[in-house]
Amino acid sequence: MSGRKIDTCRPASPPVKRLPCRNESSLSSTLKTLLFFTALMITVPIGLYFTTKSYVFEGALGMSNRDSYFYAAIVAVVAVHVVLALFVYVAWNEGSRQWREGKQD
Repeated sequence: MSGRKIDTCRPASPPVKRLPCRNESSLSSTLKTLLFFTALMITVPIGLYFTTKSYVFEGALGMSNRDSYFYAAIVAVVAVHVVLALFVYVAWNEGSRQWREGKQD
């Protein structure tokens, strides 16, 4: 043995702080919102692209295959921007609501 003493009187690690229930529900709400808009970001533009290409531009308007690709892509890009704008709006309102609730405490 090297002569070192093991410190058995060392204090235990500090207890882990639990977040209040309000913050946990806030985190859960934020995660649900993020997952919802992630699903929208994937499904809406792709769905609108193929739907408008087949049924609107080629079917109802009688456009050529080449033109329908172009206009369907424009619809999909607009859909992406709409979903992003909705996400920013919802996130902004959710954040300001949580800020107001925290300020009232």
